[in-house]
Amino acid sequence: MKQSESSFQKAIIEYAQRLGYRVAHFRPARTKRGNWITPVAADGAGFPDLVLVGEKVVYLEVKAQKGRVSAKQTAWIEALRAAGQEAYVVRPDDWDFIEDVLQRNGGE
Repeated sequence: MKQSESSFQKAIIEYAQRLGYRVAHFRPARTKRGNWITPVAADGAGFPDLVLVGEKVVYLEVKAQKGRVSAKQTAWIEALRAAGQEAYVVRPDDWDFIEDVLQRNGGE
């Protein structure tokens, strides 16, 4: 079954919270022109969708199975990894990986 990005993200949030993570997600807003944007400043464009904080911090860029990762999203993931952080692009087929990452020294 095809899963939308929003339902997949909701499932990740619920799972992480059950494990004791605190989760931050910054929702987009609709502009007067009808476009969707997430208001950010400085280098914020492309910042990962989810920040999960337990005994460690995990950054997730959430995509539908065939969703495209932008250059700015890739740059953030690479910068976070270079700084020693756990940062991943995840898709519905990655659920087992997500469980493994979050269960490994993660939630309270």
